[in-house]
Amino acid sequence: MFVLELTYTAPVERVDALIPAHVEWLDAQYAAGVFLASGRKNPRDGGVILAGGVGREEIEKIVATDPFTVEGVCAYRIVEFYATKTVEGLAPYRDELPA
Repeated sequence: MFVLELTYTAPVERVDALIPAHVEWLDAQYAAGVFLASGRKNPRDGGVILAGGVGREEIEKIVATDPFTVEGVCAYRIVEFYATKTVEGLAPYRDELPA
């Protein structure tokens, strides 16, 4: 599973202009079953996405297609973790610790 932390690198006005395209991109990843939760950080200097069901290489490819990334208005920090305990609804995303 991954925590994707976005930090804005451009003025919020530039970010706001890209929100419709960013939301469309988010919707596609939710429909694909990759994104599980997302939202703005408080204070508003970026956002957070919880993702799962794919490997590191795939998540890096997905992040590269975000309109925010393409237009250079944010930087991503990708944190991978083993989700060994979850609520029941996230059971399909649970991980086993590696040997």
